[in-house]
Amino acid sequence: MKVAVSVYGKVLNKMYILLYILVGGIAGWIASIIMHQNSRMGIIANIVVGLVGAAIGGLIAHLTGLGGLSIFTFWGFGFAILGAVILIAIINAIRGHR
Repeated sequence: MKVAVSVYGKVLNKMYILLYILVGGIAGWIASIIMHQNSRMGIIANIVVGLVGAAIGGLIAHLTGLGGLSIFTFWGFGFAILGAVILIAIINAIRGHR
């Protein structure tokens, strides 16, 4: 059975899916450390925050005129972390944490 997912019109195979999860998890973990939430977040939360943060970071890059960035580049990874930090700040504001 062949597994493929379409992201931004590109078909990704199993290896790319695993790489997105891994890099998203690392971005989420770094963001949780920056926001002092590391002790509250597990691996699944870090992955989800990292992947959603990558989408937010990609949107920010697009709106600032930097175009589409891949999460697998230095700048793309940086924007993924930025987006994850923004996401954690929004979640904290909604929940009432500092």
